Formats: sequence, structure tokens, C-alpha cells
Amino acid sequence: MRKLLLVGCAALVLGGSAAAVASQTPRNETFRMLELFGDVLAMVEQAYVVPVDNKKLIEAALQGMMTALDPHSNYLPPDGFGDLRERTEGQYSGVGLTISSEGGLVKVISPMDGGPAARAGVMPGDVISVIDGQNAAGLTVSEVSDKLRGATGTSVSVTFLRDGSDPLEVTLTREIIKVESVTGRVEGDFGYIRIATFNENTGRELTETITRLKTENPALKGYVLDLRNNGGGLLTASVAVSDAFLERGEIVSQRGRRPEQIERYSARPGDLIDGLPLVVLINYGSASASEIVAGALKDHERATVVGLTSFGKGSVQTVIPLRNGADGALSITTARYYTPSGSSIQKIGIEPDLEVSRSVEEARIVSRSNFTYSEAAYATALDASIGAERRGPHTPVEAPGEDWPEDKDYQLERAFDVLRAGGDLSQLAAAPAGIIVTPAGTEVAEAPAETTPEE
Repeated sequence: MRKLLLVGCAALVLGGSAAAVASQTPRNETFRMLELFGDVLAMVEQAYVVPVDNKKLIEAALQGMMTALDPHSNYLPPDGFGDLRERTEGQYSGVGLTISSEGGLVKVISPMDGGPAARAGVMPGDVISVIDGQNAAGLTVSEVSDKLRGATGTSVSVTFLRDGSDPLEVTLTREIIKVESVTGRVEGDFGYIRIATFNENTGRELTETITRLKTENPALKGYVLDLRNNGGGLLTASVAVSDAFLERGEIVSQRGRRPEQIERYSARPGDLIDGLPLVVLINYGSASASEIVAGALKDHERATVVGLTSFGKGSVQTVIPLRNGADGALSITTARYYTPSGSSIQKIGIEPDLEVSRSVEEARIVSRSNFTYSEAAYATALDASIGAERRGPHTPVEAPGEDWPEDKDYQLERAFDVLRAGGDLSQLAAAPAGIIVTPAGTEVAEAPAETTPEE
């Protein structure tokens, strides 16, 4: 998410009498610690075994200060700030990953559709362990991003760690990641729309895609909006997507630390699919802007949400350029998101109306909390602020059996079933034969040993 704010500098001039008063006042703890920082930097510069780069040390200190706040606040050096702008504009050269950091480890939030990483089988929650033979432990998100990005056609060797599996060692060839935010196709009587990320082009591309699908089949009876493994993006894009399906009402609110810091975003008249049934597909790789859309459409009962509980990133990052970007920028958490009903997304996520896993392996992951990658797994994550917690490990209501064809998307099939029922779950046909069905998602304290995921 990006919201650019310009900040200026103010000089405070103290008169002699004010300075005299200040000299008699105990030194502010903040300024004492800043002085300590300067002392430590001077000692390192003088005593370290080899000459040091002070600029590098100070940038690392800034990054450490920001990441101590929460997993999504960070300092962006000038190059990192430029990379962020490229990503939100929809094109860059790299391997196609959305990543985050926690506890000295950089993890994958989501691989980008069709990118080198996605084609290599990288999944949400994978930990980046080694890059070109160098241990990645302790590297910041910016440092990992720098190593993964590069000239088109060059390669980078990456090792990913995944719970319950052997390390995945792959060589990825960098390419231009021209993020096609929205794609779509006609599936019989229904339209299928996939949003891979939320960038500056998403609202326009969604309108164009729906127009094309209507032309291809003017008699469409409903739509599926697929937000699985969509790691988010711009707030404005998520508002535009929600607005495309709503006639009125609040879409999302963001609330900062003070009561006056509340912003509300509302829909304008006009539903691009004219009130036809809509299903939203989500999973634990659906984060941030994806959760805003799913939450808004669910709260307004405009869509049925199918899949697995989303990631749970409900915080707002404001990007503040430093000296117009010459010294990089701060990406700092300034607010939380809330759905129209007042529910917090943060650490909780959006729960589906119909809980369906895509595979038996995915169902096993959900049944064991230590295998489920979510915002709640971050030790430094903000709390939800409303006293609620993310649902613990449990068995999903529906999961395909071991013999379900790998090339057949069970979650999507159930989404089409919901559309055939006119969006009314009470009229939904029973799960087909061979499907594992539990009463309402059986709560488990710990899954049996034989259910260890083998992804």
C-alpha cells in the first residue's frame, strides 16, 4: 500500500532564557539514547578490526529501528524506494515474489502469477534460506530484494525452506515482471476473473475485463473473483475493485492512533455486473488489499466468500519520502483497516462463508497452526485492537481426497457450484463423492503424526 506524504523540516530557535531553563531540566531520555548511538558509532569506527562504512551502518540501524515496530514498517534506501515505485506501477525485472521479514527470516507472502518463482513451485510461507550460496538469515527485505532483482536474463540460485518438506533448491532466471493485474475468461455460464495484484492499473483492467467477458457471453449468470495468493498492493486499487461490485455503503475505514485520524471510503452507484451472483476465492496467501475487497463484499452480502481464512494483514503503511526520495523513504504503519461492519482484519483475516481447501495437503497445513503462515505468526505483529483472535488449528470443512485430479481446481469447482445455487449456500449441492467433509471445521489441539504435510 502506498500513500505518499511530503514532510518538511522545522527549525526551533531557543532564546537565551529558554536555553537556561532547558539546562536545568533533566536530559530527555530520547536525546540521551541518541547521544549513546553517536558514542557507539564513534567507537565502532575507531575500534573495529577493519575500516567500516558509516553510511551502511546507519542505514542498517534505521532499518533495525523500523522493523522493531512491526513486520511491515521499514526504512527504504534510495534504491529500495525506486523499486517500490516500479512495483506499484506494474513492471520491474526480477523473480516475481512478494516478501516480508520476521525474526531474521525473509518469507514469501505470495509468488506472482506466471513469474519465475511461481513456475518453480514457490509457495506462500516458504523461507528464503540461501541466495547464490550466501546464507540469507539476518538479511533485511531490502537486501534480499536487491539480490533477487537484476538484469533480465541473468540467473539467481535460491534455496527455500518449507515446513514438512526437503529444501527446494531452484535456479531462477530474472525477467521483466510486467504484472498483468487482471485477467479473465468465460467458463460456461460464468465469468472467471483473476486479480494477481493491486496496482495503479487494476481498476481500469477490471472494467476492461468485465466488458470483454460480457461481450463474449452476454448471458453470463455470475462471476468468480479469484484473490488467492494475492499479496495486496495499493489501497486505491482495492477500493476501486470493491466499488465495481457495490452500489452504496462503506468499503473500508482506516483508523490511526488518534480519534481524528479516521478515513472512510465509500462506494458510488453502479455495479459492473448488474447484481449477478458473485463468489470471492481467498486463501492464506490473500493479504492486505485482497482482504479489504473480500471483507467489504462479504459484509455487504454482495458476495459469497469461498476458500480458506486469509493472511490477516490489516495495517496501513504510509510511505514518507526523505528529502524527496534522495535519502530514501520510510514505510511506516500509521493505521489499521476495518471492514464495513467494524471488524478488524489485523492478525485475524477474513473467514470464508464456505471453508474449502484446494488439496488434502493444504487441509493438513490448516490443521496444524505451526504450518499455517499468517500475520498472527509474526512475533512483532500489531494486535487486532478489538479483542478477537485468529481461529486456531482445525480441520477445514471440505477438502478433496487423495484421488482428486491434480489438474482440477477443487476450490474453483465449489465456487461454480455456489453460483449454480444462485449464491445461496442453503441451496448448495452436496460435496461430490470422495470429498472429505467435517461438521464445521473440527477444532484440533494437534494433528496426528500421519497428517504431516508433504508439499
